[in-house]
Parts: sequence; structure tokens; C-alpha cells
Amino acid sequence: MGITRRVFIASGAAAVAVAVNHLGGFGSFAQSNRVLNLYSARHYDTDTAIYESFTQKTGIKVNLVEADADKLIERIKSEGANSPADVLITVDAGRLWRAQKAGLLQPVTSSVLKKAVPANLAEPAGHWYGFTKRARVIVYNKDKVKPADLSTYEDLANPKWKGRVISRTSSHVYNQSLTGSILAAHGPQKTEAWARGLVANFARPPEGNDTAQIRAVASGVADVTFVNQYYVVRLMKSDKPEDKAVASKIGVFFPNQGNGDRGTHINISGAGVVKTSKNRQAAIQFLEHLASPQVQEIFAKGNNEYPILAGVAKDPVLASLGTFKEDKLNAAIYGKNNGEALKIMDRAGWK
Repeated sequence: MGITRRVFIASGAAAVAVAVNHLGGFGSFAQSNRVLNLYSARHYDTDTAIYESFTQKTGIKVNLVEADADKLIERIKSEGANSPADVLITVDAGRLWRAQKAGLLQPVTSSVLKKAVPANLAEPAGHWYGFTKRARVIVYNKDKVKPADLSTYEDLANPKWKGRVISRTSSHVYNQSLTGSILAAHGPQKTEAWARGLVANFARPPEGNDTAQIRAVASGVADVTFVNQYYVVRLMKSDKPEDKAVASKIGVFFPNQGNGDRGTHINISGAGVVKTSKNRQAAIQFLEHLASPQVQEIFAKGNNEYPILAGVAKDPVLASLGTFKEDKLNAAIYGKNNGEALKIMDRAGWK
């Protein structure tokens, strides 16, 4: 198959060191340019086809280590110059920015990547590149809300939504990046006023993941929420009657579509070459592989994400949500804004 899979579940610096020692022989992989050591925070089984196709194309095996992004970042820090990692792949520009800020990624210049990856989805110096797009959409209860009632993220702070909005916590990077994009658009004072207004409209304290927000809106706990679009599509495609029931009760709205408005917030799943990679050329080849039409289609159909390449077929259920205007803000900006965004959210009482 060309893939060695290791799941890393330890946490904390000490646990990281133990885990490295426990994976005896792992370092030997790093010395071979026929093996790519991939640290991945993408936990989607469909990605296996991506790694297999890379091996088929290049003859380079993929040694896969999976864990949450923050644990992988801490692990690379702990391993230091001896880290076997060649590529870090994860979701959300905020996490890629954290890895870059920690000095864990090296800049990469590639004509293939420059041509394939839109400039706003890549870190300007090439420390990381986005390979899929995720839209943070508004989900509403169709019995309680009409599309004409909706407009922008900013409008969710309007008192007309009091007791009608729910969200996952501010500690989650998806919400930090959304708030980071609003910070880029409006500055700190207006962003904090927005966050305070949003919190005042919460129907309950933040809890649960994106899917939990969708289920709660469908069941009448609240009228609106905001989530990444693929969570909705998963429910729409599910064979479970309870999921189909949820999908039938909710609608999807793309915010900030008006004339002169910036468009719906777009986040990414992306990757970069680790600074201490022993296989730099293989790592760059892997990033270029992620930008190929073949892999873009796997991304798009495997996890219901939007491809970065024009002309790549979307999943038909995802496509049924319709077309929309995207916010073209560079992902590095809202990634960099995550820290300040979280402070603003904390001050606003967004737990």
C-alpha cells in the first residue's frame, strides 16, 4: 500500500519524548529519500487514497503519524533538529500560522504551487499552502427563519436575534479565524462590539462541535448558527434517518454577499514543509501532488470540501448548496489575528 500509519495520542512535552522513544526505528525512515514522513491532523480515511496515489506516482512511501494539530506542533518542537517530520498537514490557517510562528516550517518556492494555489490561500513567503477551502456558512431553522431575514455575520449581533443564536466555544480555532477575519475587516473596537452583541444573542452557553450546533438548530434550541459547510453536507448524505431528518429542517445561507461586501469567510486545510526535513525535495513533491487535479478531486469528494483548482468537480451534494462570493482575505492575515481575536472574544464573554 505504501503507507505506514501511526496514531500519536500522547500530550505534553514529556509524553511527546516518550512517544518518540516508543516508536523505535522511526528515525531511520527519515534518512531515506524514498520515504516521506507526514505528520497529519486531518483525520479523514478518504485521505488514504491521496497518499497511495503519491506512492504510485513517485515510488516514495508515506509514513503517516496522526494526531491533533497542537500535539503535532508540540511534538516537532520537542524533537528539535532530530525531528523525522517532512510535512505537516492540518486544518485551519490559524494552526498553520502557529507552526510557522514557532519556526517549524521552511519557505518553499514552486512554480507548480504558485500556479495552482490562489495567492490568498497561501502564506506570502511560501511557508504553507492551502489545498482545500471551507466556507463558514450560516445554518438556519427553515420553520423559524427565512433567507431574506439573513445577511451578514455582523448582523447576527443585531438584537433581533436575541436568544436565537448558538455557537461552539471561542477556544476553537474555526471561530477564532472567523473573528480574525472580522478583525481584519473592521478593526478591534468594532469587532469587540460585534462579539459582545453576538454573545448577548446566545440561546445557550457555547458547547459542542459544529454538528451539534446544526442538530440543535434543527431541534429548535436556536434559530441560527454558523458552521463549516462540510458538516452540513455529511448530514445531507447520511443514510441514517435521524440525520436526514436534521438535514430536512435546516437551510444554508452564505453571508456577506451584498454589493461591495467582502464575501463569505473561507478557511483552508493546508500543509508546509518542516524546517528540519531530511527529504526536502520529496516534501515539495508531496505538496505539488496535493495541488494536482487528481488529488483535488479526492479532497473535494472525500470530505465535501471545496477544491482550490478551478474546473475540478465538486461533490454533487456540496454543489447543490449553490455558488457564492468568497472573502479573498489572505489566510495568513486571519491566521495571524487568531491570538488577538481570542482576547477580544474572552473580553466579550464568549466562552
